Amino acid sequence: MQGVHQVAFARRYLPPVGQLAAFEAVTRTGSTAAAARELDLTQGTVSRLVQGLEEQLGVVLFQRQRKRLRPTQAALAYAAEVRRALDILGRASLRLASDPEGGVLSLAILPTFGTHWLAPRLPGFLKAHPGVTINLATRLKPFEFEGEEFDAAIHFGSPSWPRAGHLRLFGEGVVAVASPEFLAAHPVAGAADLLALPLLTLETRPRGWAGWFAHHGVAAAVPRGMVFDQFATMMQAAIHGIGVALLPEFLAGPALAEGTLVPAHGGPVEGRHAYWLVWPEDRGDHPPLAAFRDWLRAETEGLA
Repeated sequence: MQGVHQVAFARRYLPPVGQLAAFEAVTRTGSTAAAARELDLTQGTVSRLVQGLEEQLGVVLFQRQRKRLRPTQAALAYAAEVRRALDILGRASLRLASDPEGGVLSLAILPTFGTHWLAPRLPGFLKAHPGVTINLATRLKPFEFEGEEFDAAIHFGSPSWPRAGHLRLFGEGVVAVASPEFLAAHPVAGAADLLALPLLTLETRPRGWAGWFAHHGVAAAVPRGMVFDQFATMMQAAIHGIGVALLPEFLAGPALAEGTLVPAHGGPVEGRHAYWLVWPEDRGDHPPLAAFRDWLRAETEGLA
């Protein structure tokens, strides 16, 4: 109950949205005239809204010098918080207007995970939750949720995303693979033989080959090879005989079954990291996210 009382107490100080919007616009544009044009109000209305906000808060927000308004340092800090709050309200209103029945889930995904693991399974989720709309966009590296419009993200690594909730999906086994023609021209008798071959590397996993060689007891320095920003491109390079690639099992599986790729040496090697669903702490109860999280938990139950 303490949290409920704290929220109620804080809302006593919540000014009208119109006052906050006028204040934020003035601090950002630098004048009541510019703010009035942006908000489609008269300059006098903007001035009255700002004065009303000062009266409600009991704080002087602007220094008035020759009809110019200069925000105080405290006002600038307050404006940054107000701007974030208005952005959140705006996005929430947009989501409701675009899908009033079920809600929208904006999800950042890793391209390979999204294409080869998530996409084939999504029809099952959408069938079970027909009112939910999912918007997908790719992100290759961690980012700040505050600066984006995502409700959640699929992340590969450790549960270290700042100010976020985490759900572990599954770990990843990687396999060293190459085309049959490439290996016929470059026979491999042991793991150390790969050190003399072109090793294809993913930009976001620069230590991938070092971990693979360590697993096989090879302590030599790993030579630098071609670097790719996505697994899909790197896999195609391996298929076309450019070198040896280290690929996740779920991605390499179909090519191995077709014979366009073959193992270069050994079987899958489990890494230290895993795939995670991550979300901002304050979005955990968003209904589309909660439904998607429960569905992912069921889909990945029992996976390593």
